[in-house]
Amino acid sequence: MTALLAQGFANSLQIDSLFETVTGLFSRLDFLAYPENVLPLLEQLTVTWAVIFIIAGSLCLANGYRLYKWVTVALALLIGLFSGYALGGTIGVPYILGGCIGLLLAVICMPLMKYAVALLGGLIGAFIGANLWTGVADALARAEVVNLPPDLYWVGALIGLIVAGMLAFILFKLAVVMMATVSGSTMVVLGTIALLLTFEPVREPVVDALTANQVVIPLLVFVPAVIAAVWQETQKDQPADPSPKPAKA
Repeated sequence: MTALLAQGFANSLQIDSLFETVTGLFSRLDFLAYPENVLPLLEQLTVTWAVIFIIAGSLCLANGYRLYKWVTVALALLIGLFSGYALGGTIGVPYILGGCIGLLLAVICMPLMKYAVALLGGLIGAFIGANLWTGVADALARAEVVNLPPDLYWVGALIGLIVAGMLAFILFKLAVVMMATVSGSTMVVLGTIALLLTFEPVREPVVDALTANQVVIPLLVFVPAVIAAVWQETQKDQPADPSPKPAKA
């Protein structure tokens, strides 16, 4: 009975399409630089999930630093869910394994928040490095400046992992802001693209613009992330209530 209810709930929200889309996207770390693979997967995403992506990502962009504990737990949960789903598909229990791993990671990261931020910050750094390597390599090759093999994206990922991981211990606040803004910007951009692809009048111009160069989607993700990081850096040290307090008699 429980299995039937769970299956009915999954079908009502089209959970299968969400998990297939996300696991398909993150099957390659530098997926942002391959719009020809990203767009078909985002077309499978429903409008409901696209809107949820935009709302959740906007919260991370606007208040990621203040909500960093929630963001860290949520990211750990999602990583466990989707990685467990991918692994569970081989043994026929994707949702059970995904739920167990996601819950386990979310619970473990609570008492180990600093280390969880360092680990997630390192993964975000690897994500940034991999996508920038592939996107910039394509742009430089088109300009005939230098030929950087895009298959060596793992080099950029390794550099990003090391730099971001070290920053997480040295500059904890910066690592938190980077983790929140990059994850938030990724969700907003992917959700917005998925939403635009559902409108036939703008679908073709959007596809043409995004497939013009491999650096387009990485720029759309990382530029807003940097802007949001700067804004959060200016806001996080300000008092919650800036109004002057009355002098004591």
